[in-house]
Amino acid sequence: MNSRAFGPIAPPSGTHTDMHADKRADALAQDVDAQVAALVARAQAAQRDFASAGQQTLDMAASAAAWAIMEPSRNRQLAELAVRDTGLGNVDDKFQKNFRKTLGLLRDLHGRKTHGVIAQDTRKGIVEIARPVGVVAAITPSTNPAATPANKIINALKCGNAVIVAPSPKGHSACALLLDFIHAELVKAGLSPDLVQMLPAPITKAATAALMRQADLVVATGSQSNVRMAYTSGTPAFGVGAGNVASIVTASADLRDAATKIARSKTFDNATSCSSENSVVIESAVYDAMLDALRAVGGVLLDASQKRALQDVMWVDGKLAGRCTAKAAPTIAQLAGLEDVAGQQPAFLMVEESGIGADHPFSGEKLSPVLTVYRARDFADAASLVDRIYAYMGAGHSVGLHGTDPAQAVTLAETLPVARVIVNQAHCFATGGNFDNGLPFSLSMGCGTWGKNNFTDNLGFRQYLNVTRVAFPIAVAVPEVDELLGDYFGRAGR
Repeated sequence: MNSRAFGPIAPPSGTHTDMHADKRADALAQDVDAQVAALVARAQAAQRDFASAGQQTLDMAASAAAWAIMEPSRNRQLAELAVRDTGLGNVDDKFQKNFRKTLGLLRDLHGRKTHGVIAQDTRKGIVEIARPVGVVAAITPSTNPAATPANKIINALKCGNAVIVAPSPKGHSACALLLDFIHAELVKAGLSPDLVQMLPAPITKAATAALMRQADLVVATGSQSNVRMAYTSGTPAFGVGAGNVASIVTASADLRDAATKIARSKTFDNATSCSSENSVVIESAVYDAMLDALRAVGGVLLDASQKRALQDVMWVDGKLAGRCTAKAAPTIAQLAGLEDVAGQQPAFLMVEESGIGADHPFSGEKLSPVLTVYRARDFADAASLVDRIYAYMGAGHSVGLHGTDPAQAVTLAETLPVARVIVNQAHCFATGGNFDNGLPFSLSMGCGTWGKNNFTDNLGFRQYLNVTRVAFPIAVAVPEVDELLGDYFGRAGR
């Protein structure tokens, strides 16, 4: 790993006459480009031999990267460093996330062919051959500074690629430690550490942008500004949409079960996950009973004045304040001056809301153990409320449903702008794959065109592969026009 820091990038010139400043900025930009190019060249050299080494070698590399984060003592170091340096989440939950997300990914990858012939269709005469994409630029967030890079690195190596990580500035130290562990495991496996590299500190937008331009593929998780930068980099890119998950609780729901699952999801790692519920929309018939159930699992409902105090500390000039992000509920209550609430040691805070949009900030993503509560007349009204919430923020991601009617889940899937409907599960665990559902394990969820993304899957190994198809000749089969247009002719005539 190249530890040499990139130089600072000069601010843009304030006047057209400051030619010296412009020249300095150009020189610094060229230096950043050159330093990134050196990383990419090393990655390319390592990847050329690796790509042709065979499935066993690819599997060995992916396993090495997985064990680097799963081994308990290293996992604990990574979790502690992540919380210390980012100030986000809590150590025990990050430890659990690092292990379970990686274990689940290994389950999904186990036995999967990602080298050579991966499929044959003799009827169509098609043979599919897996090919690596090359050098992957992995853009990762501060909320999961070890788990997300590990997930991307494992997928990239499984498919015969090299990877260069661009971590968030806050997450740089945890990512660097992760790569130290991965390099040690790669050396044990007889593989080049240059297969996995990262941008050195200080992490700058200029260096991240240069990496995006020079890589063969960008996979971007984190801020929407990074995702947009990935899409405009000129390099093929997969990015994720904004989170702002809502869950609906219907009159048929097991309220105790729903409250327990919502609480687990809302509080895990202090709600760093984009899949953590931000709102719960409750049918009126069970509204009061559901609030009681949420109180029973540690929720504290704020009154109107307490809600105003919380809003003032959570949003400054219309923007979510960093000092509340991914902090424990008692800490947030103290920051808001709600000492009585903090003294109750709440697991999460609740506020009632009826409005949606910028004038009602609690209707948006909060990245903290704060849950917004809406009352709906019935299921149709609940679905309409969620649709309006997502029109403001969170379109494409997912929706939760607690109830006993499977048809309602299908209705949501057919009508809401979501890529996933999560039924009777703790949302933040289920959306990114869990051992009790069939979704693939991932920390990056595509949100489709609703969320300005080009895919709706959980980001997985298939996004890290090219596939070449060999087409052999088959028997000619030309259909008659009436076979294909007969129904149309019968309805509309010729």
